[in-house]
Amino acid sequence: MFKPKTEKIKNLSILYPEVIKELETILASRTNIYIDFSNVVFWQNKLNWHIDIKRLKQFLNSFETVEKIYIYYGELKGDDYSEKLIKKLKSYSYEVKTKPVKIMHLSIDVSSIKINSPSLLENFIKKSLLSKLSLEDIEYLNGKLKKLNDQGIKFLEQRKCNFDVEMGIDMTIDSMSGTNNFILWTEDSDFEGPVRSIMEKGKRVTLFITARKVSSELSQTGARKFEIKKIKEFICWNKELD
Repeated sequence: MFKPKTEKIKNLSILYPEVIKELETILASRTNIYIDFSNVVFWQNKLNWHIDIKRLKQFLNSFETVEKIYIYYGELKGDDYSEKLIKKLKSYSYEVKTKPVKIMHLSIDVSSIKINSPSLLENFIKKSLLSKLSLEDIEYLNGKLKKLNDQGIKFLEQRKCNFDVEMGIDMTIDSMSGTNNFILWTEDSDFEGPVRSIMEKGKRVTLFITARKVSSELSQTGARKFEIKKIKEFICWNKELD
């Protein structure tokens, strides 16, 4: 079942046999893998190490039951890094799903509101927290925004490219075409519905996660969890290995 794609993977599997054994159990039947790469980028900041997308593909494909590895990543048009990364992902034979990144401008212009008004802050702070702030707190925060306005900063740029729908659709279609095992790289509560639906069909779902707490909604599905730090030596940038 496990056939190393490279000599390095073979040597590492000898050093870490317990990891290979666990993954052979997880990947025991026809498997598809779904990776939201924007989540992976965010995880890297928490892990303090980076995932080598080429090594990752080689490692996952060393398990013969793995059939498809989907990777979802938004393309920022005109951005050299974004466009080159997508080309690399395709060259490594990932099933690449992409769409343009939306760039939104969020106003922080306080010129038309009172200094003690929470109306603009409501766009950035949850109401449950905002209700706990005093008038002095609100005036202070609006004052900070006023200073940014005085510097010519009237809006914040937010990039958005959510693949929850696309991933959910792909998983649902695959669940009807013979795939028995689903590996989902996420800790996002938005996937509770698709995960429950697939598991209700008798399929297996495993969440590949970081060490941080998974959302309660996903935890309650009963899906198995696997911490990716266990495979760091197999998928990390070489220069970041001890």
